[in-house]
Order: sequence, then C-alpha cells, then structure tokens
Amino acid sequence: MAKGRSATVPANVLALFFIASVFVTACGGRTAPPIELSGQTMGTTWSAVISRPVGASSEELTRRIQTELDRVNSVMSTYDPQSELSRFNQSANEDWQDLSVELVSLVAEAKKITEATNGGFDVTVGPLVNLWGFGPEAEPETIPTDTDIEAAQRLVGNNQIELRDSPSALKKSQAGVYVDLSAIAKGYGVDQIAQILEKQGVGDYLVEIGGELRSKGVSPRGDSWRIGIERPSDGERTVQQAVTLGSGSLATSGDYRNYYERDGERYSHTIDARTGKPVRHKLASVSVYHDSTALADGWATALMVLGEIDGPALADELGLAAYFLFREGDGFNHHATRDFARLIEE
Repeated sequence: MAKGRSATVPANVLALFFIASVFVTACGGRTAPPIELSGQTMGTTWSAVISRPVGASSEELTRRIQTELDRVNSVMSTYDPQSELSRFNQSANEDWQDLSVELVSLVAEAKKITEATNGGFDVTVGPLVNLWGFGPEAEPETIPTDTDIEAAQRLVGNNQIELRDSPSALKKSQAGVYVDLSAIAKGYGVDQIAQILEKQGVGDYLVEIGGELRSKGVSPRGDSWRIGIERPSDGERTVQQAVTLGSGSLATSGDYRNYYERDGERYSHTIDARTGKPVRHKLASVSVYHDSTALADGWATALMVLGEIDGPALADELGLAAYFLFREGDGFNHHATRDFARLIEE
C-alpha cells in the first residue's frame, strides 16, 4: 500500500510560483534594489517584494506584517485549538455565538460562493476534510467507508450555518458542524498584507502567502508584474503559462501537490461537499484573477470542485477571469475565459 502526500506543501497551497526574472533580472535603470520580506504563517510561508524603498525599514514592515498575520491566524485557523474559529467549531452550543465582524463577514462571502455552486464549495466541509485526513488530524490508515462519509455529510451544507450582522454572530444547526476557511483564509491574509503596505505608502508590490498573490503598480523593472502558472506535475516545477498580472490578485487550486495514495488510488485534498469525496475528474488546476485575493482563492477552489465541464461553464456565465488546465493523455489542454485571456502573454 503506497502512501504519498507532499511533505512540504500544506493543504490548499496554490500551484503558483513567480517567474525568477521578477526578482533578479532585467532591472536596468533601477536606482535601488527591491525590498524583499518574508516569514511564516498558516502552515506555509509569506513573502513580499517592494519595488521601491519606503520610509519604514524592512524590519518594521516585516514586524507589522507578521503581527497582522499572527492575528488573522488566531481568528481563522483550524489548527490552533484556541483560535476564534476553533472555539466555535468545538462548541456544542446551537444558539447564536457572538464572533468578530471579520470572521462572520468572511463566512458570508464564502456562503455566496456556496450558493453559486449549488453546494460544491462549502465552508462547512470541515467534517469531510477531517475525515479524509486533510485537516488538523492525521492522515487515515484506511479510506473512509460510505457509512463514515454519509455521517459526516449530515453535518455539511449551507443550511448548517446562519449569520447575523448586528451584533455579528454565527449559529450552527447542530453540534458537530465544523467551519473550515482554508480555501479562502490565505487569500484574505494576502489582502491584509496589501493593506499594511498601502497604509505605509507602498504603491508597487507583489505579495503572496503559499502561492496566493496580489500585486500593485510596477515591478522592479518598471513594467507590469509577471508571474508563472505552474505546470501541474508531480516532478520538477516548471511554468505552464506566463501571465501579466498588473494590479490585481491571482489564486490557483490544483489536485497534484497535496494528496495521498491508497492501493494505487490517488486522493486529492479538494473535497466535493456534494459527494463527500475528493474530486476525481480531468481538471488539474484552476487559476482565478480577481480584485480580492480572498475571493480569487475561494473561487479557484470552487471551480476546481466543479470539474472540467461545470467549472468553465459557470466561470463563463458569471464573467469570472479564470484559466483551466485539463489532463489530456500525457499532456494538458487549457481553457481561458475572455477576461483571463487578456492577461496571457503570447
């Protein structure tokens, strides 16, 4: 029985990496080197590249960013048993529970995606994520049975959580309901980094957490930021498609970095809440461009769940800027929506 989960890439890390020239080449005419910041958060890493020096020191910016990301983690982590979200998940209370505006607002955004995908994407998928071993708990020794899956699915669904705006609160329909924001929280963290930089007067930056990224202004070369969408393969990391990002956010969801194998079958971390099982289709990755990194993050996962037919159809219907990579024999085919095609470098 073979086991094989990526040891260095946590769940929901995006299949993105930056083209190296963004950082180190073609910077003719630059009067000062870019500022590069980095740290750890949410089980992965964060980084920021600032094209031009600013008033605050690198040490001060790093401290402010790390402090904010630690705070976000203390609100939304399912790995920290003391986080605000974990305390809600652990509670058997079925009455309204007062929670931060920040947490309730992000759940509200996620629920809109749930409605648009008819339940394919659902933040209450936590019991299924944990059952399949892609949450805080250990990877299972055996594949969940249909009985196990059906029991977990009884805790999953958009109707399992109610929201209240004032005062901000969530209410679960039954004990055991478990909210998992892994598919949107990293993108939210990226947006928070961007806010910190802009408050410090930074107008040219590229920031990312675990691959979810956001850029503004110009690169150290003086032109638009460029990144590479990764080729979905288990071996060497190479660029599948170069993209001119400009000012905006890009997130990618794929099935080839975080998975394990049992008896020759491969099980991806992306769970379809409707079936209760990891997705199994030809779609290898989805990249979404959006003004909000949190929503780019959520929509990339949602379209990945929907698969090679329903995913592109919904993206086209809603006018989402999305790029799909499909497995075709030993290679890949692709589909770019109209708005995403404008970002592609020919």
